[in-house]
Amino acid sequence: MLIWLILIPVIAAACIGLLKTPGRATALVSAVLTLILGAYAILAPQCCSECLTTFCGSPVQFTLDLPLSRIMVLLTILVTFAAVAGMKAPDAGAERSWAISALLISTGAMGAFMSDNIIAFYGFHELALIPTFVMIGFYGRGDRRNIAWTATIYLGLASMVLLAGLIMLCAEMHAWSFTGLAASVAAGIMPGSTCLIAALLLVGFGTLVSLFPFHTWAAPAYASAPTPIAMLHAGVLKKFGLYGLFTLAIVFGPKCQELFGCWNNWLLVLLLGNVLWVGYVTISQTRLDGMLGNSSVMHMGYIFLAFAAYIACAGNNELAREGAALLMLAHGLTIALLFLLCGQIESQTRTLELDSMGGLASKLPSLGFLFGLAGMASVGLPLLANFAGEFSIFVSCFAGWTPAAITCDCWLASVANFFGGLGPVQLTLIGALWGLVISAIYMLRAFRNIFEGETGRTSERATRLSKWDIISACFLAVFIVLFGIMPPTCL
Repeated sequence: MLIWLILIPVIAAACIGLLKTPGRATALVSAVLTLILGAYAILAPQCCSECLTTFCGSPVQFTLDLPLSRIMVLLTILVTFAAVAGMKAPDAGAERSWAISALLISTGAMGAFMSDNIIAFYGFHELALIPTFVMIGFYGRGDRRNIAWTATIYLGLASMVLLAGLIMLCAEMHAWSFTGLAASVAAGIMPGSTCLIAALLLVGFGTLVSLFPFHTWAAPAYASAPTPIAMLHAGVLKKFGLYGLFTLAIVFGPKCQELFGCWNNWLLVLLLGNVLWVGYVTISQTRLDGMLGNSSVMHMGYIFLAFAAYIACAGNNELAREGAALLMLAHGLTIALLFLLCGQIESQTRTLELDSMGGLASKLPSLGFLFGLAGMASVGLPLLANFAGEFSIFVSCFAGWTPAAITCDCWLASVANFFGGLGPVQLTLIGALWGLVISAIYMLRAFRNIFEGETGRTSERATRLSKWDIISACFLAVFIVLFGIMPPTCL
């Protein structure tokens, strides 16, 4: 059954490309079918694994039994439906290209999140990257060609580094699947060059997730990309690297500290770059698309903080894993909704310059309400989806902590002892909390400039939203509220 979650969008894309069927309508049928089938598969008590073939002795199979798989598939089917339903291409030819690209990105993400075989996991992600580059280059905003090439170079090099790390890890562990790695770890097998492998994995996965300082490709790419592509890449595909890191850490269990521990303190420093450095860059943005692109990069720092807390506890930190899963889901829904509303604002006002708008709430109150809801969720307001994930991550940073436990010989430990025994993870958390203030500043400023005050000249152009504009935005908004009230920790 799981194979149909991949085949349905592929068949739909083939129909659009070869049979010239209507792009948006065909993609919408595909999105509805995968939404229904995916929801059934996620909620099924026992979801079977489907083996397709073998590679290096390991089965190539799709499964939802891997850690985080169900929550990531849930994110994929929700954002895919909203991206397709809210699609607004400039003409019929562009609509077919947009629809095919959206379906292929969704297919790649779905395949990666369900693949047990590590090479298939890697390959599906690479499939999803191709339409992203193409769509930015042909249909993006601004200097789209240079932005597309920059993203291609960054992500292409990151993918090669990642592939080298994965091949080294699998070859030394004599296993080419996540379940095979778990069996090797249980048998006492560990790679010999752990620090080198960990460095390759962190740089490869980290660049794909826009970890500081390998992040400079991300914000311009999201700002330039057509709305459905920005929604799917920033909301879904970007989580591939975090999913891979957490899955490997969970597979290694208590030995994850042996694999990643040598770089954990450096990771703490880099993630602060995401939260603080990129946060201040976000405040300085003058365009809404640039602000949203940088805010997406900034919030990745919190999920990396959960990963660092998980490694610091040698895997004995369930709250960090659950918090990361919840925040990946919540951030994906929130940033997808914000990019969707960004596209609607641009279609209504013909601009995304924050200082050129104003008073749009008086013309489109529903748009103002939805943007305010998404903005408050992004800031971490209680009873909205992001809050449960962020709060869990913050609490998880103190898991197993006691002042006397800080005995490691590193410069961060010396600083920690100076501050009364706080560990490196706890000190990083204190710095990262300032990101909540930064988020509130740029999000409230954006809302004020766009929706409040006197009606600006560009806002006067606004007319009513279409039925599908409201359906696609409300669809995501409902789940942001629902998961804020009832976080899906059971997944």
